Amino acid sequence: MLSNLLLKAAESKKLERQISKNKLTRGLVSRFVAGVTLEEAIKATKELNKDGIDVSLDLLGESVFDLAESTRATDQYIETIEAIAEHVPGSTVSVKLSQLGIAVDVAACAKNLERLFEAGEQNGVVVEVDMEHSSVGRDTMDLFRKALPRYPQSRMAIQAALRSTPEDLETFTEVKPRLRLVKGAYDEPLHRAQQDRKEVTAQYLHLTRYVLANCPDPAFGTHDDICIDFAKQAAKDAGVDKKDYEFQMLYGVRRDLQKELVRDGYRVRVYLPFGTQWYPYLMRRMAERPANLLFFLRSLVGG
Repeated sequence: MLSNLLLKAAESKKLERQISKNKLTRGLVSRFVAGVTLEEAIKATKELNKDGIDVSLDLLGESVFDLAESTRATDQYIETIEAIAEHVPGSTVSVKLSQLGIAVDVAACAKNLERLFEAGEQNGVVVEVDMEHSSVGRDTMDLFRKALPRYPQSRMAIQAALRSTPEDLETFTEVKPRLRLVKGAYDEPLHRAQQDRKEVTAQYLHLTRYVLANCPDPAFGTHDDICIDFAKQAAKDAGVDKKDYEFQMLYGVRRDLQKELVRDGYRVRVYLPFGTQWYPYLMRRMAERPANLLFFLRSLVGG
């Protein structure tokens, strides 16, 4: 299956080196990545804000292999939080716990995450926790759940594809979390995640009703018209106002739809990646949408 091949390619360092050196891929990178520096990301955020679109900044980078790297990533996230507060208030920051060292030392990762939550609270910036591969998913869920009573404004992503997600949601008994529902974009074994796209979509629709009924201010991370239309109708059926939930989309994907939703009175937030470590991110984006792959192939031949 093409999407599975692309997800495996996301983990290939050899292929990453080859593609990163290809000058013809620059068009692809500039379409889906807001820039290399924080300054470029802030500039792109201001442009989106002009159209009434909110932003969640994502510092690109994934698993670190020593605690010094996780400390540097944490410091960079805090710098991003402070820049948001100064230049683009209302934006959030999305963090990956694999960058904070969750695969190296869970306790150290917890301390790094606490630093981010504290910085976010001090600066009035919401911290959103990404859900990554299931190998770190359980620890991610546990750390978020423990921090939630102290930082109830934080948000965590959940993946419809993972078989454990419905059961995991039932574990939030003390404080109901703010969630971002996504389909999932990681190479997972069959026993952990559904593989059929129709089944994943069906699970997404089921969870849409759940989060609207049980969780405050949910976010729906999707570009799928079926999922978007379903969320609109499900919210209407549940008596949830347009301003009490939001759609989240990726930078560079379905830009016209983002503006259309804003014109129709819906809240829209764009997940805006920046930084030098763009390769794994782009491979997963192509696995999600064949149109992104076609754009990539055209860039390789100079089209």
